[in-house]
Amino acid sequence: MAILHTKAPAPRGVRTTPANIARDDGASTAPMSGALALVRSLEALRVEAVFGVPTRDLLSVWTQLVCSPAVRAVRARHEQGSGHAAAGYATATGRTGVFVAGAGASTTNSITALADANMDSVPVVAIAVQVGHDDIGRDSSRDVDVIGITRSITKHSFLVTDAGNLPRILAEAFHIAATGRPGPVVVAVPSDVLSDTTTFDWPAEVDLPGYDYPTTASEDSIRPAAQEILAASAPVLYVGGGVVRASAAGALRELADLTGIPVVTTLMARGAFPDGHPLHYGMPGMHGSVAAVAALQKSDLIIALGARFDDRVTGATQSFAPDARVIHIDIDPAEIGKNRRVNIGIVGHARTAIRDLSKVLQSELARGRKCDIGVWVGYLDRMRTNYPLSYNDPADGSLSPERVVETVGRLSSNGTIFASGVGQHQMWAANFIQFDTPRTWLNSGGLGTMGYSVPAAIGAQVGNPDREVWAVDGDGCFQMTGRELACAAEEGLPIKVALINNGNLGMVRQLQKVHYGGRHHSVDLATPTRRVPDFVAFAEALGCIGLRCERRDQLKETIELARAVTDRPVIIDFVVGDDLMVWPMIAAGASNNEISVADGIRPLFSDAGK
Repeated sequence: MAILHTKAPAPRGVRTTPANIARDDGASTAPMSGALALVRSLEALRVEAVFGVPTRDLLSVWTQLVCSPAVRAVRARHEQGSGHAAAGYATATGRTGVFVAGAGASTTNSITALADANMDSVPVVAIAVQVGHDDIGRDSSRDVDVIGITRSITKHSFLVTDAGNLPRILAEAFHIAATGRPGPVVVAVPSDVLSDTTTFDWPAEVDLPGYDYPTTASEDSIRPAAQEILAASAPVLYVGGGVVRASAAGALRELADLTGIPVVTTLMARGAFPDGHPLHYGMPGMHGSVAAVAALQKSDLIIALGARFDDRVTGATQSFAPDARVIHIDIDPAEIGKNRRVNIGIVGHARTAIRDLSKVLQSELARGRKCDIGVWVGYLDRMRTNYPLSYNDPADGSLSPERVVETVGRLSSNGTIFASGVGQHQMWAANFIQFDTPRTWLNSGGLGTMGYSVPAAIGAQVGNPDREVWAVDGDGCFQMTGRELACAAEEGLPIKVALINNGNLGMVRQLQKVHYGGRHHSVDLATPTRRVPDFVAFAEALGCIGLRCERRDQLKETIELARAVTDRPVIIDFVVGDDLMVWPMIAAGASNNEISVADGIRPLFSDAGK
C-alpha cells in the first residue's frame, strides 16, 4: 500500500490564524472576572449560541452569558440535550457548537453527547466548570476527573489553571475542534479560576507546536489515483461524512459529472450528492439500497472519499468487495487502511484532494483517455430498476412509516433540515426522504445514540432560524430526550417532530424476529388497550402543539397543519403498525451478498451480468 501524504500548511510550530476569530478584539486593561473573560472570548470567537443547564458551579458564567449582547444562552433540560444541541448546531451550520456543563453529574451527563460528536467528527467545544483547585482529587462533592473521563472520546482537552490563559486556551480549543478532522474539545475550568480577577488579552494568532493537518495535495500524490480510475471498468465513488464536514459537495459533483462514475453516499453523507442525480445509486450498507450495495460489492475500484469502511457498510469484511482495488482519501491518516487494505492512500483535505484529482483527470480526458464504464453503469441501472426502494401501503387505509417520512419530505420546503433518532425510523428517513444538499440530514451514525434527534433539531433551528426543521423520531427514542421540547417551547423554536409510533422498540423487535426466532420480549411500549404515553397530551404539557394522525387520508392535511405553526414546536403522533420491518436488510455479520429485499427474497448480484 502506498500512502501519499499531502503538504502541511506550514512547518510545525509556525503561528496560524485561529478559526472564527474576530481580529479586532485585543487586550483590555480593565480588571474583570475569569467568567467575564470566558464570555468575552466566546464573543471574540463569534459564537452565536451556548447550550447548557445552569447549575451552582455555572452561575458565574451563565450570568455573564445572559447579559451578553452577542451570545444567546439556550437553557436545555439535561446536559445530554445541551451536547446534542451543540452538535446539531455545528452539523447544520458548519460552525463550531458550544455547550457548558457544571461539575459532577452535570459533566458526566454530557459524556454521551461528547462520544457521539467524536465518532461523527463534529466540531464541538465543551466548557466544563469543575470544583475549585483545592478540591480537585480529594473526592470532594461533585469532583470528577473530567480530563481522564473524556480523554478517549474527545479530540483534545485543556485544564485552565490561570484566568489570564482563558482567551488563549479557548482560541486554541476552537482551532483544534474545527481544523483537520473535526471533533469535540473539552475545556475544564476550576470554579475558582472563574472568580479570579484578570485582564482580557485576546491572542492575534494561535501557536500550537506539533499540531498540523493536511490542506493541499501535490499533483504527484494525485496522479497515481487518476491512472487507477482511468484503468478501471467498474469504479464507484464511496462517499462518507468527511465530504460533508469538508464542504466538498461541489467538488464531488464536479468529479462525478466529469467521469460519469457511479456514486453511493453513506448514512453520514446523505445530501453530499443529490439523490435526484442519475449517477446516485443510494445509500449502501445494512439497510441500504440493493443498487448501492451492488455498486460496492461488484466494483473493481472503490474511490473512498472521507469514509471509514465501517462494519455497517462492509458487512463481513472478508467477503466485502473481493475484486476491488481501493483508493482512500481521508484527512485522518489513522483511517487509511484501518478497516480495509488500500492500494493508494492519500491523506488530505477532501475538497482540495477531490478538486486536484478532477484537474488531473480532466487533463487526461482532454488527451483522449476515457473512462470506459458503460457496461458497469448499465448493470447498476438494471439493479436500481429491478430492486427499487419501495413499500406497500396497508389495505385498511392506515399509515405506513415509509409513506409518512416520504410525504413529510415531499411537502417540506427546499432546504429543510431533518434530524433523526436511531432505529427503524432512521433508516426509513434516510431512504425515503430525498436529500439534494449537504447539512440537511443530521443523525447519530457512529455511536447510534437514541434520543439524538430532538435536541439536535433544536440546535439546528437556533443556527438556522429561517429554515424549516423536522425531527424524525421513534416512540422509544423520543422518550429519552423528548423533555427538550420544553426548551424549544421556551425559546420559541418552531421545530416539528414526526413521531413514528409503532408502540415498541421497533429495531430491537426486528432483530428479535430475524435472529431469535420471533421470541419478542421487553420491547412493547404500550398496554393492550392504549399506547403510553399519550404524546399529544405530552406535547401540550410542554407548551407545544400536539397532533395525531392514524389514517392515510389525514396525512397531508396533518402535516400542513404542523407546518403552518411558526411560534412553537409541534409533535405529530403518527400511529403505525406494530410489526413492521425495514427492507432491504443485511443481517449483522453477514456478507453483503446476502442482502434481502423481503422475507426470503435475496437478489443475486451475479444474475444481471456486469
